[in-house]
Amino acid sequence: MFAAASGVAIAALLTGCVQSDRDDASSDDVDSTFVFAASSDPATLDPAFASDGESFRVARQIFEGLVGVEPGTADPAPLLAESWEQSADGLSYTFALKEGVTFHDGTDFNAEAVCYNFDRWYNFTGVAQSPSAGYYYNSLFRGYADSPEDAVYESCTPGDSETEVTVTLAKPFAGFIAALSLPAFAMQSPEALEEFGADDLTGSDEAVSITEYGQSHPVGTGPFVFDSWEVGSQLELSAYDEYWGDQGDVQQIVFRVIDDPQARRQSLEAGSIDGYDLVGPADTVALEEDGYQIVARDPFTILYLGMNQAVPELQDVRVRQAITMAIDKQQLIDQTLPEGTELATQFIPPVVAGYNEDVTTYDYDPEAARALLADAGYPDGFTLQFNYPTGVSRPYMPTPEEVFTNISAQLTEIGITIDPQPNAWSPDYLDRIQGGENHGIHLLGWTGDYNDTDNFVGVFFGAEKPEFGFDNPELFAALDEARAVSDLDEQLPLYEDINETIAEFIPAVPLAHPAPSLAFAERVESYPVSPVNDEVYNLIELAE
Repeated sequence: MFAAASGVAIAALLTGCVQSDRDDASSDDVDSTFVFAASSDPATLDPAFASDGESFRVARQIFEGLVGVEPGTADPAPLLAESWEQSADGLSYTFALKEGVTFHDGTDFNAEAVCYNFDRWYNFTGVAQSPSAGYYYNSLFRGYADSPEDAVYESCTPGDSETEVTVTLAKPFAGFIAALSLPAFAMQSPEALEEFGADDLTGSDEAVSITEYGQSHPVGTGPFVFDSWEVGSQLELSAYDEYWGDQGDVQQIVFRVIDDPQARRQSLEAGSIDGYDLVGPADTVALEEDGYQIVARDPFTILYLGMNQAVPELQDVRVRQAITMAIDKQQLIDQTLPEGTELATQFIPPVVAGYNEDVTTYDYDPEAARALLADAGYPDGFTLQFNYPTGVSRPYMPTPEEVFTNISAQLTEIGITIDPQPNAWSPDYLDRIQGGENHGIHLLGWTGDYNDTDNFVGVFFGAEKPEFGFDNPELFAALDEARAVSDLDEQLPLYEDINETIAEFIPAVPLAHPAPSLAFAERVESYPVSPVNDEVYNLIELAE
């Protein structure tokens, strides 16, 4: 749909110097157990209620959607749907489904299962509709059965055969096909969803429970089935014997939770894991010198400093400008982010169509920042909560505490007194930031899910959200208009104007487009690197 992100090799030759010390689990002289260090537990095993990378990393092994991505890119490609046709008005999509696919519980994947999933999302109620639960459906499909006037989705109808299904939209959505590559819209077993109460969520908008299904009974069509999850320790999967595609070398997966970047490196060096993501910037050189191969994804990320306008001081654009001008982004990148990180001026990477080369910027100028604060009525500054996550590394932020410390020092220089607000990533941080008003400025970011401008700015700023605490009907309407335009030549200038509007409004500060890195042991000969983290482990090649 849009220009592809810079290509990365589908499989990189990975070399290292440490042999795994785990027991050989293969009958063909290949240890078929692949141990990967995760930076945290998944938030849930039900991807419909997830928005974080660790949940999606696991989900991509268990579940598949109608649409995937072209290997090594961010562009949509057939997966469970072999092809599709779009109606002339852009509102109906007819999918030809892959034959002979079964869910892990033995039930058939067919048109009825597809409609069950679409109707499930549309009929979420209560806390399932909260931003901290149904984040992606909220952001992209906008409305539910109890608010059809807002909804993008209208209906799903099985065709004349079990392998044909038509999804009808109530409103045009140019990114619909690309959006279906998200794990949040993966196909799940209707029988398992019902049997294990997948939609029986309890709690509040800021603290949503995990259902029995989301804790221990996820059932998809992917190459791996769920075995066990010991929260805080590890999660185990095994190969699905009836998988429709290639099974590959990996027959068991262990996601071992190691939240400290230094401990992940030490585990790789000790041979107790085969690889890990989010390699700390300080570790890349040392690991390379020791013979490990560091593989970097192309930057398809954004790290930002969010500003909650429910905080009175942050309602003044002069204060938001001052905060922006207080931050030396290049220093932040040099001191805390991986090699290859690009400085951000807006909320989409340069490779995404709609990027505005001429967008308004607020260059580092602490003296001007202090003057703006004084002009806004704060000559002596003020105290501001600064929320940041602990116990996690993210693709856009390998070391959150270091980023917090760096920015805090810079804001202190212009007279803002920082009130530190650390929260454990799991289970508290996202619920606090996305589910309510109890936060100030905050660190968060995004790894693009597919190559569509709406996937960045539309998800962030397309509707009123507790994270940012503002109501801007003009911006919301502009984003609604752009996402409905299917012709790229017509759509590009709309998004360029939107990026300028966002730059002037400053709902958050775009900081950087980090380039996440992975590291692997010697026996991992190839790994399916993806700029959007669409990395399924049946494609890994292991040495004997």
